[in-house]
Amino acid sequence: MRYLPLGRTGFNVSEISFGAWAIGGAWGTVDDAVSLEALHSFVESGGNFIDTADVYGDGRSERLIAQLRKSRPGERIIVATKAGRRLPQQTPEGYSRANLSAFIERSLTNLQTDAIDLLQLHCPPTAVYQTGEVFGILDDLVKTGKLRFYGVSVEKIDEALLAIDYPNVQSVQVIFNLFRQRPAEVLLPRCAQKKVGVLARVPLASGLLTGRLTKATIFAPDDHRQFNRSGEQFDAGETLSGLGTHMDAALAAVQELQALVPAGSNLAQFALRWIGMHPGITCSIPGAKRADQVRDNLAAASLAPLSESQMQACRTIYDRHIKPLVHERW
Repeated sequence: MRYLPLGRTGFNVSEISFGAWAIGGAWGTVDDAVSLEALHSFVESGGNFIDTADVYGDGRSERLIAQLRKSRPGERIIVATKAGRRLPQQTPEGYSRANLSAFIERSLTNLQTDAIDLLQLHCPPTAVYQTGEVFGILDDLVKTGKLRFYGVSVEKIDEALLAIDYPNVQSVQVIFNLFRQRPAEVLLPRCAQKKVGVLARVPLASGLLTGRLTKATIFAPDDHRQFNRSGEQFDAGETLSGLGTHMDAALAAVQELQALVPAGSNLAQFALRWIGMHPGITCSIPGAKRADQVRDNLAAASLAPLSESQMQACRTIYDRHIKPLVHERW
């Protein structure tokens, strides 16, 4: 496992980390005892960075992470959470000092901590980045000790490019995977230039890049891959990397990618290793609900680097099947 600098924070985080959306909910049935086993397995396997949000299970995910930290008092586990999606409507005015302070206080209580390691704005409207007032509020919260550092989680690359012009933005969280390759063109080099960390979210395209999904796969009613395929409740790009209504193309690409996977590994590991091949990426944050899934994800760190021919094949498959459907949307 490599540990890479997270922006200018001084934190060095595991190149494959833990995305804690699934243990909060919206991914079908979840069991807290099983989730805690997954979290412990993550730390025991060398992981040290967990990404969550206040809306994941209405705080359930944050509270589970607090239990993990409490039971491992001698270990440094870096936790990032997010704020903003608790607003009943997403408007720039909602990102006020009063609202953000209240959201942060709630997360501090859930996480049982005095300061949040990294607070990320949770995919706010584009206008929030254009006005910039919110970053002054976050600066003040750093000064008062509520936050150690802050960053952003974005839907669109243009939003990330606006955000990193603010001097104290330490990280950008963006969807980046074999089916969402556009960030490598402009965003990753710009973040590297500014020493801004990049967290690759949805790295397995909501399970598409595990190779286990088929046209016959049926998701639980409370799984966002069932209820948000077309963006019914939040941005469609969050679900199956925006390919929820293009499953034929996605599955055709998956089949071709499978042929590139080295013996002894699987497509999910190959997909995570592909992310790690890109300069400028700090870590990927695959989700997991079980310990075996965690161990499988972290094993990707030990895979040999992908060859130039493998990287080119990945780009060719993307260009043929996926690029016309998603590349310019986000």
